[in-house]
Amino acid sequence: MHNSDLPPLMDRLGLAMEAPGARLWLVRWSVLGLIVLGIAGLFALPLAFGRAPGISDYFPWFVANFHRFLVVHVDYSFVVFFLCIFAAIAHITAFRLSEGKPKMLALEYTAYRLAVVAVAGMITPVLPIPADMMSAFPMLVGEPIMSNYVPVFTSPLFYLSLLVLAASMAMMAVFALVNLAGRPAEVISTHNKGIDLLSLSGLAASVTYILSLVYFLYTWLLLDGQPITHQFNEELFWAGGHMLQFLNVALLIGTWYAISAAVLKRVPFNPMAVVISLGLLMVSAFVTPLFYIIYEVFSADWLLAFTNMQYAFAPVSLIVALPLIKSLMSETDKPWKNPGFVALILSPVVFGIGGIMGLFVDGQDTRTPAHYHGMIAGVTLSFIALYYVVFLPLLKRTVTSPRMALASVWMFGVSQALASTGLFIAGGHGAARKTAGAEQGLTAFSAKLGMGMNGGAGLLAIIGGALFVWVAATALLNRKTEV
Repeated sequence: MHNSDLPPLMDRLGLAMEAPGARLWLVRWSVLGLIVLGIAGLFALPLAFGRAPGISDYFPWFVANFHRFLVVHVDYSFVVFFLCIFAAIAHITAFRLSEGKPKMLALEYTAYRLAVVAVAGMITPVLPIPADMMSAFPMLVGEPIMSNYVPVFTSPLFYLSLLVLAASMAMMAVFALVNLAGRPAEVISTHNKGIDLLSLSGLAASVTYILSLVYFLYTWLLLDGQPITHQFNEELFWAGGHMLQFLNVALLIGTWYAISAAVLKRVPFNPMAVVISLGLLMVSAFVTPLFYIIYEVFSADWLLAFTNMQYAFAPVSLIVALPLIKSLMSETDKPWKNPGFVALILSPVVFGIGGIMGLFVDGQDTRTPAHYHGMIAGVTLSFIALYYVVFLPLLKRTVTSPRMALASVWMFGVSQALASTGLFIAGGHGAARKTAGAEQGLTAFSAKLGMGMNGGAGLLAIIGGALFVWVAATALLNRKTEV
């Protein structure tokens, strides 16, 4: 334990949330995140059935629409949900830095409404649209393209919705950063009235988001006039998509610290671990503009340079994960009934499993989704705990079903680890990625076993996610608050 004259982190965050409107906006972002995650889970069901050997034969409609469902599932679970968490943390950051009196609150007002519009627009192309309406409104129609990072529908409405979402999150990034202005002396360190580490991660994520948006927009200009093909989308989202992974890791680092501080009710480990980790992450992120100078844009070397930046995540995460695990294990009375504590154990483990799997991918088989499913699940677990032990207490909401909350963390974490392992085993025996039914080429017994394991564990993970959404939504919508 490290001595500190600071009040506990949750007390400092709670003080900022006492400001007028602070809790209202946090509720809005939190509810939107739950809606998005719920939609992602709903679309995960046909994916699990469409991939499971033997079972997929009984659901031909799931197989026929596999890629359409996959676009929605990936975008909502991996892109939109994570960005909703980013917006919520950016909101907390702005109110913390401004001591409850944020400048340019109109940015958040506009950003939230744009995000709601974007969420509705992105799902429209997958809905059953009558033929006469499709003829009258061709912008609703689009085919799925399974590009990396952001799979898309070739619908003008879908691209417009992505642009609206990008603008929304840019406003939240600016909202956080503009409230940093005027406090340079205080935010140099984490002492006195300086910045807390969750807000520091929010600032790092904000800067990284702006960099990713610059990449998206610049690449879009370079591709202007090109036909909307798989290659177009792959190149459009490559650089910016990689930068969004830096944003996710920045949020993960701050979230691990905030959850552990809330669960243990003390400074869990040396705060400089988080500062060094985020600093290294930012240095790595700002190396990437050099790739536009050194390499020809869209060349194999340019693509590989961005890909290799993922290796920065190993030291960045370990700098925090190792003292985190050590601190948790040193507890004499471990709170195993606390979902936040369990998530803190499972999150770095599942994240690490996904990272190790990444050393063996070739981009062609299911070892690739095994790798990113593990890492995404590790981040998602931390965000689940963020709801339980940070967001809900800040909003003075109580979890009415603590056993269900605990079950949601165990089910989601363990099942995602097993599902990723199943994908990895199947991929090692030739199972093709982004396919369903007979297209997977499941000839070897090990491949069938792996995909069966993925389907079964995936179904349990969906149930765990559904439990979380139910518990968190029930708490958020319950008007009875803590005294």
